[in-house]
Amino acid sequence: MKTNKLICVLRFTVYSLLMALLFTSCYQPKVVMKTVIEGKGHSNFVNHNFREVTYSNVMSQEMRDSLWGKGYVEWSQPMPECLNTDAFCSTETKIGEGDTVTTTFWCPFETVEEMCEQTPLQLNGVRLRSKANLDKRFRWFYTEYTFTETFFCVGDTFKLPATDYADKAEISYWFTGQPNLLQGLNGAEAYEKLGKMEPAVTKWLNDNLFKVGFDFIVAHYDSIPNPPVSMERFIELQDSLVHFIMAGEEDILTAQPDDKLRTFFHSDAYAMFFDEDNTLGEKLNKEFQNRLNIFWFNVPYMLTMPGKVTDAGNGTLQPDGTIFYPFTGERLIPQDYTITATSRVTHIWAYIVTLLIIFLAIGSFLWRRRKE
Repeated sequence: MKTNKLICVLRFTVYSLLMALLFTSCYQPKVVMKTVIEGKGHSNFVNHNFREVTYSNVMSQEMRDSLWGKGYVEWSQPMPECLNTDAFCSTETKIGEGDTVTTTFWCPFETVEEMCEQTPLQLNGVRLRSKANLDKRFRWFYTEYTFTETFFCVGDTFKLPATDYADKAEISYWFTGQPNLLQGLNGAEAYEKLGKMEPAVTKWLNDNLFKVGFDFIVAHYDSIPNPPVSMERFIELQDSLVHFIMAGEEDILTAQPDDKLRTFFHSDAYAMFFDEDNTLGEKLNKEFQNRLNIFWFNVPYMLTMPGKVTDAGNGTLQPDGTIFYPFTGERLIPQDYTITATSRVTHIWAYIVTLLIIFLAIGSFLWRRRKE
């Protein structure tokens, strides 16, 4: 086949992707990461923390026996591509109803800095980088904890920055929801504002995908047998190619770039880059996939703080006291993504000591008055 399977999938994905980014709450996540911050250790006052990741798959008994061997229980399969298991030291797998197999990895850390060095999440095989800080402030009646973790931007995955296509605030809102540019707008006004943002983001993604393909062909131009033009001439025609391929199209993948190149040059010389059975076609597929994987990255982040949560930051406090943060790849495109929360641990002993002091002071005062 001349048109590879991934391109066919991407044609639909890119078309529906841009608006779908606004509705990330509708998905059913496969992987969930939980970070637990404890106020003190089990036997001393050193801070302890641990991080766990849970994922599930439906695996029939026949599949389990084939992959694990009869009588054995191993990790749920397939493994999520976004997960780096080297970050964990313990694991547990449970088989639930409906052949649902759930695997949980976890590991304790003495500091949040150490925890960040072992971030279990990865994108395109590269571990996500993050930094964290745990601020602990003693206030007699309570101790206040503020935890902050910042995941570094991965926008350099795209050579053309999104801020070249729209205002920085608009790009930030489109991918992260902040700042809230729709606040105070009615439905019609919000629809109109979003309608102005979408073409800019669509063009940004189209231009980046075109550049991925164009640069790849240029880098492997020597592999083309009997090219219709020289590499220098091909580079000169870049702008013309963009206009020709995108004429009357909404996105580059529905434009069928392989057919457009054939029409433009009256040659099949470039078909090799869109052939699923060709090594170069396979590599170009991977280049496209690496850019789009960021939109498919989706790992809800759950945070547990010591004591009572007083500020959930940009997260949502759940009934069980944990905090939910939507953590999707597009949030890492325009800037770093920061998760923060503050909680308080009440000191019962401080109230008891304070009351004792008050009672002693009152008793001492009354005793002196009686003595006088």
